[in-house]
Amino acid sequence: MKIGTGPHGPGVLVIEPMGNAGRFLVEAADRLGVRLYAATHEDVHDGYPDWLRAALAGVCATDLTDTPKALADMDAFCRQHAIAGVAPCFELFTPLAALLAERLGLPGNDPRLARAARNKVLMGEAFAAAGVPAPRWAVAHGAAGAHRAAREHGLGWPLVVKPAEQGGSWGVSVVDGPDGLADAVGAARRYTRAHPHGLELDARVLLQEYVPGEEYSCDTVVADGVAYPLPVVAKDTTEGRYRIETGHTCPSGLPAPLVRKVQHTAARAALAVGVRHGIAHTEVKIPPGSDTPYVIETGARLPGDNLCEVVEAATGVSEAAAHLQAVLGLLPDTVPSRTRAASIRFLLPERGGVLRRAVIADLPGTHGEVHLRPGEVVPEPADSACRIGHVVARAETAEQARGLAGRAAARSRVEVG
Repeated sequence: MKIGTGPHGPGVLVIEPMGNAGRFLVEAADRLGVRLYAATHEDVHDGYPDWLRAALAGVCATDLTDTPKALADMDAFCRQHAIAGVAPCFELFTPLAALLAERLGLPGNDPRLARAARNKVLMGEAFAAAGVPAPRWAVAHGAAGAHRAAREHGLGWPLVVKPAEQGGSWGVSVVDGPDGLADAVGAARRYTRAHPHGLELDARVLLQEYVPGEEYSCDTVVADGVAYPLPVVAKDTTEGRYRIETGHTCPSGLPAPLVRKVQHTAARAALAVGVRHGIAHTEVKIPPGSDTPYVIETGARLPGDNLCEVVEAATGVSEAAAHLQAVLGLLPDTVPSRTRAASIRFLLPERGGVLRRAVIADLPGTHGEVHLRPGEVVPEPADSACRIGHVVARAETAEQARGLAGRAAARSRVEVG
């Protein structure tokens, strides 16, 4: 669906387009005829890749961590450039996007609830208020409080420990018993400000009941308060203390009735945190022998991990295009145009160090990308920042796509010194 052409298409201000989802927004905007603008910090913009700089019609340089200043700067910029939509892209600034849209009288999310999409403590409260099935949880400020809260709330073991505000599995641990809790709380409290903007983070720690079973994600586009479900995607993670996502496959392989239940639950989660015009990425787990999806968390932004590419390869649906349509107040195009499958696998190091070599196997039906260059530092495998590259496979069925991606990843070579 073409909305505009050349310089005459509607303008959308993206609040921080850096990161994995940015390039999909750029591709979707070009396809729709939408002019993209960015709101960011001047020093962050200096680090943008050339392709992102070239795709932007303009940049609003401000301080996104200073809400009154950012709103004033972006308000003036939007009125000067006749902006017709505001699109959050960076999770921690989704409440700011909701405030700006309300200030401008544009389609946006509910600013009274929007912080719940960024803060996991508020998210837990929002889920409880809306009756969204979710793990039991408690909040702590330190190790002593965490031991007391885990005991008083009867959360049991294993236990998931995570920062109140953060993403990418940063600071998240699964601990088997009380002996590991103090270290897990320390890891969750390690990040006090978000990189690269310096946004101050909630220092509280969330203790979450561990839900056994397989993991899935489901994105939901919401337009004028109406939820449009997207496909359910199966997720693979590492085991042990750190649960790093190692891959995703679309379609999920779940039976149709359970797919619909996951989609319905994800939509309820999105609405519970105030998503009214835009997209939400929701992660769920389904315990063995159960047909109840439990929402682990949701975010009012496009997914990372190249999931936009995976979903579009399998179904023909562009999540980024649907997101732009929703923030412009238009009906999102979420009807699949094909029924195929796609899978992504990430290359993880066995340990941290310095990257010596990374070669991705070239198999028919696959393509890959290396994220780091030789000589760059590879973080310890504790969160998604350690990923060295990825491979995407396309096939007729989910089983075929998953197997092909797995073979390509297994034949790829990574050397860390």
